[in-house]
Amino acid sequence: MSLLSEYMQMEQQLKDLQANLDKLQNDKRLQSELEFKAKLESLMKEFDKSAADVISLLDPKPATSAPKAASAAAGGRRKRKLKIYKNPNTGEVVETRGGNQKTLKSWKEEYGNDTVESWLVRVEE
Repeated sequence: MSLLSEYMQMEQQLKDLQANLDKLQNDKRLQSELEFKAKLESLMKEFDKSAADVISLLDPKPATSAPKAASAAAGGRRKRKLKIYKNPNTGEVVETRGGNQKTLKSWKEEYGNDTVESWLVRVEE
């Protein structure tokens, strides 16, 4: 790309951005949000509070749930869901947390994966 064509392309992008900016400046929603932000910042100054103080005041839950997330990560991987299959031909029931269960594998070899998956009765936590 030549330097001139690059310049012209950037000039066009600048015009497009300027048009978008002008459009946004006339938007009533933006005016309302800017007014809210200004009032909020003035209140924060008046009461000597930071944005973090305001967030913790309005939504205290994340601060209390953070230790749980850290302990779950330290504990390792989460437990798999218990899947319960029932063979309609024999009435036999298999409960497994993984796909490497001996009876389930033999069913899948004999009847096919899709058929055996259709025998899924329920899933538990």
